[in-house]
Amino acid sequence: MRNMPRSGYQRSLVHLTWMCLFSSMPHGGARVLEKTFEEWMRYRDECLRRMASEPYPAGLFCNRTFDMYACWPDGSPGTSVNVSCPFYLPWFEKVKHGLVSRRCGADGQWVTVNGSQPWRDYSQCEEEMESTVEEEGAHQLMVSFKVLYTVGYSLSLLTLISALLVLTVFRKLRCTRNYIHANLFASFGLRATSVMVKDALLEKRWGMEVLQVADWEALLSHEAALGCRAAQVLMQYCILANHYWFLVEAVYLYKLLIGAVFSEKNYYRLYLYLGWGTPVVFVVPWMAAKYLKENVECWALNENMAYWWIIRIPILLASLINLLIFMRILKVILAKLRANQKGYADYKLRLAKATLTLIPLFGIHEVVFIFATDEQTTGILRYVKVFFTLFLNSFQGFLVAVLYCFANKEVRTCRSFSCLGWSLSHPTPRLLALRGGGGRGGRARGEPPLSPLCGR
Repeated sequence: MRNMPRSGYQRSLVHLTWMCLFSSMPHGGARVLEKTFEEWMRYRDECLRRMASEPYPAGLFCNRTFDMYACWPDGSPGTSVNVSCPFYLPWFEKVKHGLVSRRCGADGQWVTVNGSQPWRDYSQCEEEMESTVEEEGAHQLMVSFKVLYTVGYSLSLLTLISALLVLTVFRKLRCTRNYIHANLFASFGLRATSVMVKDALLEKRWGMEVLQVADWEALLSHEAALGCRAAQVLMQYCILANHYWFLVEAVYLYKLLIGAVFSEKNYYRLYLYLGWGTPVVFVVPWMAAKYLKENVECWALNENMAYWWIIRIPILLASLINLLIFMRILKVILAKLRANQKGYADYKLRLAKATLTLIPLFGIHEVVFIFATDEQTTGILRYVKVFFTLFLNSFQGFLVAVLYCFANKEVRTCRSFSCLGWSLSHPTPRLLALRGGGGRGGRARGEPPLSPLCGR
């Protein structure tokens, strides 16, 4: 069997890669590529066994060969050799009656292009052009979406880091409410970082140079997927943590407006458990299910949607609770504004402002597509959902940091560096009142220090 030149070998592998990637766009990406390669390996092994078992003809002929695309028998000089389209192609059912051909030259050598590349006509084995154009359009759209959310997460990350520095450096801003804001900012930052790290690992993994079959085997091995699996787990944890810090913000504000008169106990430690601990309860079972039942590639595919509900249910639950609290808080704000119409003639405008500022803090926009699951949305609706979800999620951290840090009145009063040296050992009357009066002088265990600017 004549060996194929290295450049032709490499070109065939690259061609196979692109065929698999483009064919996999609507079906599930890496999973289709992995299945295609497994089928290609089976096709190659069957071809090699067949070539080893069949006797050679007498006289001049083009030698049997496997050119990394199709299995070729011995060919008679000056003729065209036709074989069926290889069965490993993802679209084989559409082209199973098609043929791929090569020419055997009069000198007993297969006809080549540029002296090295094997010539073959596989036009009957290609997927329909209309479908390919549609998939190329979907691919370009997804690339645009990736650029969009990468810009959004990068901008959010820079803004969130700055906001965290402001809330932690200035002593006057240290209180329960701002500590909760800081944890929310941190969850946004971790979410943005985990998404970008996951994308970088996937790009590195699927962008590696493939020169030989061993590279394919290394690329698709479970060991090579460990890094992107770890990034996938981290991303799911950060997304859950982000949603549960939305819930903490909602619960805290609800307690402040409605429940504060019934209890002065501080729940900051419980908020920490709810925000950072609850996601672990759901991520660990999901990770175990993926490892035991769907240990494929980077765990990004959801062939069995039952396992995905382990992550989806707590997100939906937190979103629904936030929506109920949001409606209850708006009702309370509306009642208070109506009771003071003389003092607040523009109470409707104030209510609208309160509504708009609470929506990003509670993650209320998540409710818009809460019941439009991935299985139910197709076509244009799916792309609309993906666009708005990626846009809002990626830029939300930036919006929250601006609204609840840089546009905050308390932060604006701390623009001078005198805030850095503020000492809480000189209590003001307001501080004593916030602590429950001068006689108690202290705070509940686990409660962050209060400041005369922000209180609880």
